[in-house]
Amino acid sequence: MALQLIEFVPERPEHEAVDRLIAAAAEALAAGGAELIEAQVPRDLRRVFLIAEEREEGQAGEALRAGGIVFEDVARVRLVGADLAEVKASAGTARYLVEWDLPEGLSMDSYLARKREKSPRYAEVPETRFLRTYVREDMGKCLCLYDAPDVAAVERARKAVEAPIDRLHELREHA
Repeated sequence: MALQLIEFVPERPEHEAVDRLIAAAAEALAAGGAELIEAQVPRDLRRVFLIAEEREEGQAGEALRAGGIVFEDVARVRLVGADLAEVKASAGTARYLVEWDLPEGLSMDSYLARKREKSPRYAEVPETRFLRTYVREDMGKCLCLYDAPDVAAVERARKAVEAPIDRLHELREHA
């Protein structure tokens, strides 16, 4: 079983269009033998980040293509900081998503070691709760999810763990 990050740019940044896209993607994934784990959508509705679980390599992308769903990118990811059962039970708790374009030459082992070393520093910002990270296996970027009262709290948490922010998205509330 592998996790895939699938990124979309909706045709229109409207709630109904985004909801239809997510529903259609979930249906196509299920028809192709994959499962939608979570969908994260920034408040501006200009991007959609889906995490899907597949049994066979390439299954999620193939299922979406077979369903006529156009996506921008698909990449295998590793879940860090939570287990999959926790994510399935609480996928809607994130309020912020940080994209970090990882520096060239950083290996997965180095990233994970850095994460273990720096994560205790989140305690310096108790109002912010780190939830989980999805790290692309190709080390292109990672997505970090947080529950925090505001953008400034996320920024303080990132500073505490010495991790940059390339893009910071406030997520829309889940229905």
